[in-house]
This record gives sequence, structure tokens and C-alpha cells, in this order.
Amino acid sequence: MLQQKSVPRYGFARSWLVVIINSTESASEELKDNTWNQTVPQRNTKLHHSLALPAQLPSGADLPSCTECTDGESQFRIINLPRNPSRPIDFWSPCSCGYQSLQSCGSTVLADGRLADLIRRVAIFGMALMKLDVRQESGRHTETLDAVTSYLDLGVYSEWDEEKKLDFLTKELKGKRPLIPPNIEVAADVKEVLDTFKVAAELGSDSLGAYVISMASNASDVLAVELLQKDARLTVSGDLGRPCPGGTLRVVPLFETVKDLQEAGSAIRKLLSIDWYRDHIIKNHNGHQEVMVGYSDSGKDAGRFTAAWELYKAQEDVVAACNEFGIKVTLFHGRGGSIGRGGGPTYLAIQSQPPGSVTGTLRSTEQGEMVQAKFGLPQTAVRQLEIYTTAVLLATLRPPHPPRDPNWRHLMEDISRVSCAHYRRTVYEDPEFITYFQEATPQAELGFLNIGSRPAKRKPSGGISSLRAIPWVFAWTQTRLVLPAWLGVGAGLQSAMDAGHGEELRAMYDEWPFFQSTVDLIEMVTAKADAPTAARYEEMLVAAPGRRRAVGGELRRELARTVRCVLAVSGHSKLTAHNRSLRRLIQSRLAYLNPMNMLQVEVLRRLRQDDDNRKLRDVLLITINGIAAGMRNTG
Repeated sequence: MLQQKSVPRYGFARSWLVVIINSTESASEELKDNTWNQTVPQRNTKLHHSLALPAQLPSGADLPSCTECTDGESQFRIINLPRNPSRPIDFWSPCSCGYQSLQSCGSTVLADGRLADLIRRVAIFGMALMKLDVRQESGRHTETLDAVTSYLDLGVYSEWDEEKKLDFLTKELKGKRPLIPPNIEVAADVKEVLDTFKVAAELGSDSLGAYVISMASNASDVLAVELLQKDARLTVSGDLGRPCPGGTLRVVPLFETVKDLQEAGSAIRKLLSIDWYRDHIIKNHNGHQEVMVGYSDSGKDAGRFTAAWELYKAQEDVVAACNEFGIKVTLFHGRGGSIGRGGGPTYLAIQSQPPGSVTGTLRSTEQGEMVQAKFGLPQTAVRQLEIYTTAVLLATLRPPHPPRDPNWRHLMEDISRVSCAHYRRTVYEDPEFITYFQEATPQAELGFLNIGSRPAKRKPSGGISSLRAIPWVFAWTQTRLVLPAWLGVGAGLQSAMDAGHGEELRAMYDEWPFFQSTVDLIEMVTAKADAPTAARYEEMLVAAPGRRRAVGGELRRELARTVRCVLAVSGHSKLTAHNRSLRRLIQSRLAYLNPMNMLQVEVLRRLRQDDDNRKLRDVLLITINGIAAGMRNTG
């Protein structure tokens, strides 16, 4: 995914560079396999005609023509000439003719070998190695439309209410003229957004997949992108009747915060109730709407348990909204590598989705370190493909059970409310917590590492609310307290058991896949946690004794309570008792993790007294990578 503005130096030009490399690599791979016709003794008239070859050329001349087609694709991406690149059909058609030619002259071994593989690859992947998504925050689009409406003396777009925004956007989308003047003078940030849309219009859907709107909250966020896309199409093609090469990108709203998740269904209903948008989806995207849900920010906002429940309900509501309008939906899961950011076993995660939310299609992100772990070797990559395919097929043909008893949903609401209140009271309302977090974890030192696609903070200043989810989770993982994955869970479950719902919780665990998956993931992550190691970080790094160190003691007691409650609900005698292989795996890593943690905490202590020491920095980075590998995730 191309995260716009993640590295300010690069901006929209980075999109060009990535796609250039992507298409060149794809063309190179196709050229490697394009050797099937060099030794064929017979000619095929249809093949020569399709390639516009002179009649006197031998059959071996078919190869250069295909090579020119592939090379032309690379040339287009590199120097932007010509503007009509080779389409997949332009490459696929002569290959198909060649396949038939080989079959007709008895060369079935050549036809069914690398040529057949090449035809399949072009048919599936097109002329790009893979399609890349573009992602941008909704606020940047609002800022851009602010600049445009102010320039045109139409008012300030961001100050309008939702209905006025929708009326304006819909009217402009129905029109046949561009909204944005070609000579408009705007700030650098706004120009970057406009240039990004122009680049996307040039590249089209042959190279780019979706335009993801992060921090989406309203229907107007989607229509704003559609309008900016329309204007870019007009700029590139010069005529509304002549679409840009490859077509337009599908627009995918990403609902991330708890508040936005709660309103996701309403936003999609409002969007699909607009005739223009519904017709656009049916005509240009085969009646298919994609919606992304984010696991990271919701977990940081309200804790893992509340985030899981709100995500479950949001998916139910989005699916229901699309069904009301007869629109197919694909849910795109923005998961991280850790439990605190929605990570976990793939099969278990898919099988615990709401009934009807997986209907033959599903998208999910895989974070950098998990890509290497899951797809780094051909054997593991095939295994992951099998897991995804099996889970999606089963969830489609045999959907998971909904909660058997309607009271279970009410109980989940009660647990979620208590869990969220406890989490927010600890993280956001305790004045000592932020300082404790900064001192007891390597949060500040993570800036030495080149991790993540975005800056550590959304804003240069601010507390936990401005911190991005990756460093938030990563810092706690390093100390092995892994707090974001379990904080609040113990309080919520304890309140339910104190109210006499113990047996009901055990029934929910046995009969409701979603609840069982949630509890099992929390059990797994608490098995990885190590309170004594976390206490060592506090002892060595937290300056003030008093109240600040008391925060650490409260957190470790809360971890112990969470373990007790999880075991009471699952009925297990000890953590991961039902999964011996996982328990052995965790135990086997302790011999390596414990020394690295002891080394890291000492290096942190010294580095905070001598922050320019390059040797200490190098050692710290080694321990950070080692602990992340041992814990099997970063953020």
C-alpha cells in the first residue's frame, strides 16, 4: 500500500517510482518466460496476423514482437511514452495464439509448460507484478476541498454540515465540467494531494487497486475522493467521455476509531442511498463495495476487548447496509502483526467473523515482519494460501454461528463497557501513566529504527492519543508486558463473574466462535507476557519512586487478574494448556529472550545518560530486533 505523506521528502513522486519498479519487474519476469517460440519450425498464419508481422518472417520472429510489447510497458512506466500502454489483452492474445500454434504442430510439451504458466500469470496479474493501493487521511481531502472552495469563493468546505457537503459533492459529480481550475494556486500540501490524483489517473486501475481513505467517518469522505478522482480524469483525458487508461480506482473508506466503527453502517447506508453513487458502483465496480475496518486505533482508543466487540458489530451493520441496497461487499481487515493490533492465527480470525461477512471474498493486511514469516519461503507461502482459501471457503459455505442466546449480546455490552472504562481510566486519565510509559519502555528509542510506513506520531506533540498504534504496541512488547492486548479484559470479565454470569461466560466460550477466539487470543498473549521482566525495566529506568512506580505494580496485578479470569472462562488449568505445541514454543524461546531483555534494559539505562553513543545505539537496535523476533511480532 502506498501511504501518501508518510515520508515528506518523497510525496506523490514515490507512487510513480514504486509502480515503475513494479511494472519493470513484472515485464522482466514475463521476458524470462517468453522463449517458447524460438525453436518452433512451423508458422501460424493467425499468430503472424495478430502481431502484424511481414509474411516472409519465420516463426521465430514472433518472439521479438511480444518482447517489444513487454518492453513498451516498461518504457511507458519509465518515460511516460506513449500514454496508451500495452493492455494485458495485448500481451495475452499473441501468447494464446502461440499456445494454439504449438498445440497444432504437436509441441504440447512447450505449450503446456512455461508458456501455459505465462498465460495464466498475465490473465491473473495483468501487466503489473501486483496492484498497489493508495492511502491518504480524510483530513487531507477536506483540506484540499477547503482550498478549492475558498479559491472559487464558494465558502469553506470544512465548515459545512454533512448534508450541505453531500449536496455540493453530488452536484459536482453529476456535472460534466471540472471543478478545479488548472491554474489554481494552493499550498504545497494541497498540491501534493492534487498531484497524487493526477498520477493515479495516469496509472489507472491496471497498476493501482484501491484508494483507501484512513480516518473515514462520513459518506462525504468517500464522495470527496470520487470528486477529486473525476477532476483528475478530466485533466488527464481532456474529455469526460474518454476515461483515463485502465479506469478509475475503487474508493475504500477505512473506519478506525471506536466512534467511527459505531457509525460505519450508517455512513454506508447514507452513501448507498445516493443515486449517483449507487449507479457508479453498479456500472464501474460490478455492484461491489469494499469497506475497510481498522484494528489498531480502535484497540488503542478503548482496549482490545472493546475494540473486538465494536469491530464485530460494525461488520454486521456494514453487511446489513449493503444487503439493503443489493450491493455486494468485501470487508478489508486492517490487522497488525500483534494481538493488540488485531493480529493472530489467520484461520481462527476468519472463522470467528460475523455470519454473512465472508461471502467468497476477503482482504486482509499483512505487516512487514509477518510477510517475511508467512510468505518468506515457498513452502510457508503455499501453506498460508491454503489457510486463507480453506478459511474463506468454510466461512462462506458454513458461516460461523451467531450468539445462541440474545442475552449474550447484552452481556458483551456490559463487559465491553467495564473493560473500556478501566482501560481509559488507566491509560488516559492517570496523569502518571504517560511518564511511566515513556520511562519504562524503549518508546523514545524506537525512533532509531526504520519501522512502519508512517511517523511514530500523528502530531509532533501530544500524549498517547497522538501516538500511532505501532510504537504503542511495540514498546510494550519489548518489555514483555504486552499491555495493549489485555488491559481492561480482566476488569470486564471479573465484573460479569461477580454479577453471577460465570456459567454463561463458559457457555459463550464453548458455543460462540467469536467469543472463543477473543478469549483464546488473550490467553495466548498473556502466556507471552512476563511480569518480572517488566518489573526489571521499571526498577532500572523509572526515575521517581512514589506514585509513578506504583503504576507498574498496579499493571502487573491487573495482568495477574486477567490471567485468572481468562482461565476461569476457558476452563483451562493453565495458560495454553489446550495447545502444547504453542506452550513448548514459548518456553523454548525464553533461553534467548531473557538475556536479551536484561541486556536491553542495561543498554537503555546507559544510553539515556549518553544518548550520542553510537555503539550503545547499535547494541540497542540488535536487542530490539532480537526481542521482536522472539516475541514473533513488532507492532
